[in-house]
Amino acid sequence: MRRRRPLMRAAVIGGGAYAIGRSSANKRANQAQQEDEQNARIDDLEQQQAPAQQAPAPPPAAPAAPAAGPSLLDQLNNLDALHQQGGLTDNEFTAAKAKLLGS
Repeated sequence: MRRRRPLMRAAVIGGGAYAIGRSSANKRANQAQQEDEQNARIDDLEQQQAPAQQAPAPPPAAPAAPAAGPSLLDQLNNLDALHQQGGLTDNEFTAAKAKLLGS
């Protein structure tokens, strides 16, 4: 008859479970440490690139070229004033207005 040793079996099973648990805990700790190191390196790179990206800020967009002289409305008002004063005939006023409006 074979004699069983329950205490020995429990010790072997418990020891094996402890070793496996400790091994997986070590793996998780190593993986967490590697991720932390990688995140630190990424943060360092982002900080190095941030000033470089901010430094050469593009110049503000140039507004549309302003009219060299008075605005279109001012020119039309001047033509109307000349027409009202008699400085322009009806035909001259119509031609000058058409020229300003581009038609």
